Amino acid sequence: MIHPLLISVLLADSGGDEQKYEIYLNRSGINSIEVPRGKVRVAIGGQLHLKFLNRGAPIHITLTSSNAGMFTSFFHENMYVVDPVNLTIPISSEAEPGSFDLEILSGYGVTKSILHVSVISPEVEKPEEKADFPLQPVPHGRPHLLMVMMGVALILYCGGLYSDFDFLNIAAFITLIIGALYTWYRQK
Repeated sequence: MIHPLLISVLLADSGGDEQKYEIYLNRSGINSIEVPRGKVRVAIGGQLHLKFLNRGAPIHITLTSSNAGMFTSFFHENMYVVDPVNLTIPISSEAEPGSFDLEILSGYGVTKSILHVSVISPEVEKPEEKADFPLQPVPHGRPHLLMVMMGVALILYCGGLYSDFDFLNIAAFITLIIGALYTWYRQK
C-alpha cells in the first residue's frame, strides 16, 4: 500500500526542471558569501531558486535588487540564516530577455557579493554541457625541470653521504637553488 504522504512528496519533487543555485555563507571566513561561479540563468515565466547554506554561526543577510523591476516584483529581503534556507524569486511571464543583479550583504554591509542573473526566453534555454576536467594534471611528455633538478640533487647528496667528497653536498645544494630559481623566474 502506498501512503498518500509518499505520493504527495513524489509529486512535489517531480516538477524540477529548474535549477537550484547554492550560495554558501561563512564557508571561507566570518560573514563570507560565495555565489555560484557558473552562469545563473532563469527562463521568462520561471522561478529563480536560491539555496543559502550556512557553514558557520547564524548570520543576517540582506538581498537587494534595484534593477530587477522589469523582470520580477522582488526588491528586498532580510533573512536570518541558521540552517539551509530556500528563496524563490518568480520571474514575470511578460518580461523580455535581459539581466539583473542581486546584491547579497552580510555583516551589516561589511561583506557584499553580487549575483548576476540572466533572464532568457524559454525556447533559447538549452542544457549546458559540462566539460569533464581531469581530477589530476595530465602529463605532457617530458618531466618538469625542477623535478629533474631535485632528482640530480638527491643523487649528488646521497653520493656525498656515502663518500668523503664534500663537493657533492655543495653541488647538490647549488643544483636545488638553480632549479628553484629557474622555476621561479620562468613563471608567467
